[in-house]
Amino acid sequence: MHEPGSILQVVVVLLLATVIAVPLAKRLRLGAVIGYLAAGVVIGPGALDLIAHPEGMSHVSELGVVLLLFIIGLELSPKRLWVMRRAVFGTGLAQVLICASVMGLLAWLVFEQAFKTALILGLGLALSSTAFGLQLLAERRELNTPHGRQAFAVLLFQDIAAIPLIALIPLLGDQASGAGDGSALLQTGKVLGSIAVIVIGGRYLLRPLFRVVARTGLQEVSTATALLVVIGTAWLMERVGVSMALGAFLAGLLLADSEYRHELESQIEPFKGLLLGLFFITVGMQADLSLLASSGAQVALLTGMIIGLKLPLIYLVGSQIAQLDKGSALRLGLILAAGGEFAFVVFQLAAEHQLLSPPLHGMLVLAITLSMAATPLLILGLSLLIKPSAAPRKPVPPEYEQIESNSPRVVISGMGRMGQVIARMMRAQRVPYVALDTSVDSIDMSRSLSADMPIFYGDPLRPDILRAAQVDKAQFFIITSSDPEITLRTAETVRRLYPNITIIARARNRQHVHRLIDLGVLAVRETFHSSLEMSRQILTGMGLSPEQADSRIARFRRHDESVLAAQHKVYDDAAAVMQTARQSRAELETLFDSDRIEVNSVQDAVARGAEAP
Repeated sequence: MHEPGSILQVVVVLLLATVIAVPLAKRLRLGAVIGYLAAGVVIGPGALDLIAHPEGMSHVSELGVVLLLFIIGLELSPKRLWVMRRAVFGTGLAQVLICASVMGLLAWLVFEQAFKTALILGLGLALSSTAFGLQLLAERRELNTPHGRQAFAVLLFQDIAAIPLIALIPLLGDQASGAGDGSALLQTGKVLGSIAVIVIGGRYLLRPLFRVVARTGLQEVSTATALLVVIGTAWLMERVGVSMALGAFLAGLLLADSEYRHELESQIEPFKGLLLGLFFITVGMQADLSLLASSGAQVALLTGMIIGLKLPLIYLVGSQIAQLDKGSALRLGLILAAGGEFAFVVFQLAAEHQLLSPPLHGMLVLAITLSMAATPLLILGLSLLIKPSAAPRKPVPPEYEQIESNSPRVVISGMGRMGQVIARMMRAQRVPYVALDTSVDSIDMSRSLSADMPIFYGDPLRPDILRAAQVDKAQFFIITSSDPEITLRTAETVRRLYPNITIIARARNRQHVHRLIDLGVLAVRETFHSSLEMSRQILTGMGLSPEQADSRIARFRRHDESVLAAQHKVYDDAAAVMQTARQSRAELETLFDSDRIEVNSVQDAVARGAEAP
């Protein structure tokens, strides 16, 4: 097939290739990115030729990178960067500078590339794959290991560094050199003006806009608004000659501390995943497999150099700067040694601006793809040779232990009166928490009391909202809704997705308690403890000492909890429940017979004292 065919045919081919290749790659422990790349290679012109002109899809697929950068911007709150500052701007900066310098100088001095080309080669090849690296760590459950935390920090810095690098390429290209001083000043003015529009709009227009949209309660309008923000800012930056990715990144950064951050992330995430997958498929389709026949030795040499240079350099950074032990530093090097998705973007943009020749660009794309494919195999080989790493050579600094501190230990669903009290207690104890609510008014009120309160708009019944709120990192999930059905549905969703988390929920009545217990939830009856406190005050007001009142209240609580446990076994049988209730009432009267005599004697004594002259 030598024509692209109909749009529907292209869509069917892409979806079919994805459905087959990605699960197969995951099953082989190679990762989804390799599956997408392999799918692109198979259906592209170099193999089955099912889609003969992949370059026509490049503009659509680039939206995946745009959405990825928006998500990265959303996650880069100033607080998180401050907590991770040493790992991000220490280890991350060192890795990029050292790898870029060595590979750039090698390209300039040994392979005699032009200085601008060598600069782009060094910086582009220094980048690693965020999607690929984090996925490998997650699959191997190594995100919280010493090398996993350092890898996350380095990848975070690389994502930040990719933004100015992408913006730099048009300035280095041939098109920039022909511009006069006047047009250069005009172009600079347009860029600064566009950034100012984004900053001002993000600060003063976006939050009111999202507030209005949230009040409508229409999911499709919320999705459309989120896409409008991302694609609109990307389009604006492209119109003034700057990378679309920079606009999306700025938009995400401006909304990082917004109460709608989790809602935005959940809306964008599905589109980002699909379009990013399309981007990798497009890269695979553009891989020139004929180079393996004509220049196989050069491609193999370039692939070997990418891994062979980055691996020891990152090992050095990990062992000397991050203070990792040898095994952890080696694992860090393997995770980050391959090229990354931003290298594809950087080199594609550089080729468009005549900074890379077409043959060199083709070899780079193929070499980076092969380096990524080789990484899981190298890690598997290493795991067979080296036992799990021991503790670091010296204690991990506190800031490294707190890398995940921006992740909540407690997630509170509902910020009504009960949720607010719990949030205040968590704040007083310095326990990191995240609160979710679907009431814009509740969010406004809470944020007006404390601007930095971590309360966000989001429906806890939606798995994507729970994922965006990082429920998988939390120890407790608290449900404070006054609606029993919403409480049960939320508990069912959280228990199904996160079976190991502790769920504590507000219960309306005893029947509600039983249904929550069936879900493995710790149920707290909403009026039970306040009623006991009122009873305690009544007893002390009648003349009992605080100790006597507390003793009776504790006895009543134990009895009621034992009855509740007995009723749970038969709660679906109304007759059995009534029988248990009658028995418990009789037991309770017997239990407090002696206490009633004591109270009567106290009342008599009080009355006699009042009658005495």
